Amino acid sequence: MNAPTTFEGLEVGFDVPALPGMDEKDIQTPCLILDLDALERNIRKMGDYARAHGMRHRSHGKMHKSVDVQKLQESLGGAVGVCCQKVSEAEVFVRGGIKDVLVSNQVRDPKKIDRLAQLPKHGSRIIVCVDDVANVADLSAAAEKHGTQLEVFVEIDCGAGRCGVKTAEAVVEIARATDAAPGLKFTGIQAYQGAMQHMDSYEDRKAKLDAAIAQVQEAVDALKEAGLEPELVSGGGTGSYYFESNSGVYNELQCGSYAFMDADYGRILDKDGNRIDQGEWENALFILTSVMSHAKADKAICDAGLKAQSVDSGLPFIHGREDVKYVKCSDEHGVIDDPQGVLKVNDKLRLVPGHCDPTCNVHDWYVGVRNGKVETLWPVSARGKAY
Repeated sequence: MNAPTTFEGLEVGFDVPALPGMDEKDIQTPCLILDLDALERNIRKMGDYARAHGMRHRSHGKMHKSVDVQKLQESLGGAVGVCCQKVSEAEVFVRGGIKDVLVSNQVRDPKKIDRLAQLPKHGSRIIVCVDDVANVADLSAAAEKHGTQLEVFVEIDCGAGRCGVKTAEAVVEIARATDAAPGLKFTGIQAYQGAMQHMDSYEDRKAKLDAAIAQVQEAVDALKEAGLEPELVSGGGTGSYYFESNSGVYNELQCGSYAFMDADYGRILDKDGNRIDQGEWENALFILTSVMSHAKADKAICDAGLKAQSVDSGLPFIHGREDVKYVKCSDEHGVIDDPQGVLKVNDKLRLVPGHCDPTCNVHDWYVGVRNGKVETLWPVSARGKAY
């Protein structure tokens, strides 16, 4: 699943949107481009932060779904491994050479459990989340069948209201069952507060995390009392990592969007009231789009519509421009307000998507650019791996 070492035989426009060495202005649109300088700065910055705070950083692969981006996060940023949401995603990362993989979700379907239990044969550590004691026996049976070991995080619902148990007693119950089950190892706690990651106010996010930290601390204390001290307490995202890393409870972060930075995350405010995409992190991911029509004097139409992006978190914004604004989209068209008529047909624009994760999942390639030139192409390795 790695990027090909040669692009021989690939046709620009049919197979790929660009090839290394091309000018950025010649890239076929719409497509995803990565500003490699900004990406590398983001990755190094998170790595430096994690090391300075004594934290492991397990980067979140559901954001980029790319073996190549993950390897960059490990080599430049010291990421210890990847977390992903589905077994098929985990299979892509394991087969791509990633050696520490957390499925930060529940796996209940028998066929999925069987596939999961085979992944350690590739030489990778595999951890999975559990929030129901009945799941333990199924995971154990599959690990025993394949002669492998699966590690388990007990998931706590610390405010997201999705998966996870609510009480320390339930955490201990699942941990005990795991500890006693052949083929399984109790490794720790999954405690990701997803519901607050995009709250604009720093103080509002902090209040949610303070409550989550207290809940997680109670579970950790109960586990220690039961003789089951967790090796890892994992969680934390781009909107909260500074809370978890200073909690004295967590020792592993799961940040993802920091590397690319989308419009929705960019709007949230740091402790000083500044947007986090104006100092804390840089925009590194863009949808490159071209103006295809300017038949209306005050409107330009570009080729990036709904099929090139997800708008669940709002419309994209045009990077580096205040004179034009992306205002509407349909399947294949984006409408840009251009009151002064400054755009021309075939002009290219960089759009910052509203939500990077589902946007990346509708593209086949990342085009890495530096100094106006295409430097590399990386496949979106786990695109469509939703099962």
